[in-house]
Amino acid sequence: MSKYESGVKQIPHPQKVVYDTLSDLNNIERVKDRIPADKVQDLTFDHDTVSISVPPVGAITLRIIEREEPKCIKFETANSPVPFNLWVQLLPVTDATCKMRVTVKADIPVFLKPMIGGKLQDGVDKIADALAMLPY
Repeated sequence: MSKYESGVKQIPHPQKVVYDTLSDLNNIERVKDRIPADKVQDLTFDHDTVSISVPPVGAITLRIIEREEPKCIKFETANSPVPFNLWVQLLPVTDATCKMRVTVKADIPVFLKPMIGGKLQDGVDKIADALAMLPY
C-alpha cells in the first residue's frame, strides 16, 4: 500500500460544521455547479456514496465506511481502476476554525507507481484544496 497525504489546510469554520457537511454526501448538491465539467463528469451521489467519471481515469465510486464524529470520515472505493481508501481528518484550532488533512492509501502495482504516484499525490492535494474552500 502506498500512502499519499495532503498538506494541512486551515478552514475558517468550526470542526463540527465541517464534519456535518462532509459526512453527508447529499451536501454535494450545494456545490456541484462549481465542479469543472471538463474535470469531472457523470456525478451522482447519495448520503453515503459518490460516483464520478474522471477523464482519463474512468469511473470511480467512493463509499463512506466509517464516521468518527467530529474528527474523521473514511471512504473506500466501490469502483475504481486502482483500489484505494481515503480519510478526511479534522481537528479543531479554535471554536470557529479547524484544520484538515486528506490521506489516501492505494494498492498500486510496483510497475505503475512511477507513472501514477505523482498524479495521485496531485489529486490528493487538489481534493484537500477544494474541500478547504467549500462554503460550509
